[in-house]
Order: sequence, then C-alpha cells, then structure tokens
Amino acid sequence: MPEQFTVDDLMRRSPVIPVIVIERLEQAVPMARALVAGGLDVLEITLRTSVAMEAMRAIMAEVEGAIVGAGTVRDPEQLDAVAKLGCAFAVSPGFTNRLLDAAADGGCPLLPGAATAAEMMTLADRGFDRQKFFPAGPAGGPGYLKAIASPLPDIRFCPTGGISAATAHEYLALDNVLCGGGSWVVPRSALQIEDWTTISRLAKEAATGGRFAFG
Repeated sequence: MPEQFTVDDLMRRSPVIPVIVIERLEQAVPMARALVAGGLDVLEITLRTSVAMEAMRAIMAEVEGAIVGAGTVRDPEQLDAVAKLGCAFAVSPGFTNRLLDAAADGGCPLLPGAATAAEMMTLADRGFDRQKFFPAGPAGGPGYLKAIASPLPDIRFCPTGGISAATAHEYLALDNVLCGGGSWVVPRSALQIEDWTTISRLAKEAATGGRFAFG
C-alpha cells in the first residue's frame, strides 16, 4: 500500500512543488525521474491535457520515489477519479462547496485554492488550514500574504502563479508560507528538446535553496 501523507507533510518536504503540464505522454517518466533525481519528489501534474491521467499512472508505476498529485482539480468527479488512480494529493485553483464536501469524505487529501481573506476564512472554517494562494502574483504577492498573517495566524500557504526562481525567496521568507508551487523547474524550452539534465539541475537548485535566500 502506498505511503499516506497529509497535505502538511507534503508542503514541508521541499521548498518547491513543481506544477507540471504534460502534453506528450512519452515525456512523463523521464521528466519525473529528472525531477526526483534533483531532489523534488512531490510532483503536481495538472489535469490540463488529455494525457494527464495516463501520465500520472505511468509515473506512479515507473518512477521510484515520486509522490504524484493531481493539479487543476475542479469538481468532485475529478477528485474521485484521481483518488481511484492512487494520487497522493490533489490541488484545486479555487473551491466549491461540492468539492469541499467530497474532500471531507476522505480519499485524496486536497490543497484548495484561495485568493482573498474571505475565501481563506471560509476554507479554514471548513477545516482546510493548508491552502494554495492562487494566483499569487496577481492576487497581491508576498505583501498580501505578509499582511494576512496577523489576522489569520493559523493558515499556511503554498503560493502558486506568477512565481519564478527570481521571486520565490520573497514568498519563502514568510512564516506563513511552507512551500511554493512553480513551473520554472520544468521550462518549456527544456521539455521540448528533452533536456533532462537541465531539469534535474533546476530541481536541485530549488530543492536545496540554490539561488534562493530562504530567510
């Protein structure tokens, strides 16, 4: 039986969770191996392409050490599907009552998204005190999260959206941020030419601090 993790466990494993869009199924396994070799084992595969489910299945079957989660989960049906697939976690860009009800019934641990104080309070009231801050850049960036820390001290965030290697440290220096989600560790340019060495190097930089100053 696969090891079970809480959302908090996964958020604390490394500073960065790669947010991955897989368009070519044959790239899924070597890309995941490159990320795990670089030190990033928690992988968010977004449900934005027709091959996403098959890609997650392949990675779970063939990449030792990979902890596979599904991103862009928007409804209970998708949450049920990724739970049955065996995903370790699910991430949503926002939330609905139907989605939260489904997550409360068990199955796949959910990291729901919020962008405003009202949304954050609503999620916390439903028992979700680990949240995705999305879209982090347009929603106010590090300044917003810093301001929200005092009135909402028990919530911890994974900011995602508009974060890069150059700006990640601004988020990760905050006490209420456990990790960040980003796509820069799997750049399209490297993926197109299947440059797994570069992806592994970027993963190592993200996993160990690299160019970041984590406060």
